[in-house]
Amino acid sequence: MADKTNAIRLVEQAKIPCREAFYEFDEKDLSGLHAAAAVGMPAEQVFKTLVARGERTGINVFCIPVCCELDLKKAAKAAGDKKIELVAVKELLALTGYIRGGCSPVGMRKRYPTFIDETCILWDEIAVSAGARGHQMILPPEALAKLVGATMMDIIQ
Repeated sequence: MADKTNAIRLVEQAKIPCREAFYEFDEKDLSGLHAAAAVGMPAEQVFKTLVARGERTGINVFCIPVCCELDLKKAAKAAGDKKIELVAVKELLALTGYIRGGCSPVGMRKRYPTFIDETCILWDEIAVSAGARGHQMILPPEALAKLVGATMMDIIQ
């Protein structure tokens, strides 16, 4: 069993019910669709964490189903900005403390404004990265949103 990640520790400290799922990851395929298939959950129920920079608002975090694309116009509107762009992968570690394929909305280096696609409420629980490649945490979306101070909005295409 892998050591507990910071994200898992924070979820446990908040007394949020959570299950963990581990899977073999492939450096050549870090896609969320691979993660969903590996943990045996529908792609609509597994959420990826994307980090974007607004021209006025700075860094924002977006969690969306792995089968969907972030709508940059909706994301900018959610963040209160005119324009927003995804950050370069090489910036991810410095900004969040996480690497591509293991970026969790929980336990980032700084607390950024966070938005979770509103489809999360269709599920009793959703999966998000637990902060390491090949490691998902499965928890109630409302509890996740409360923990990270997220707003639920329509942010997908």
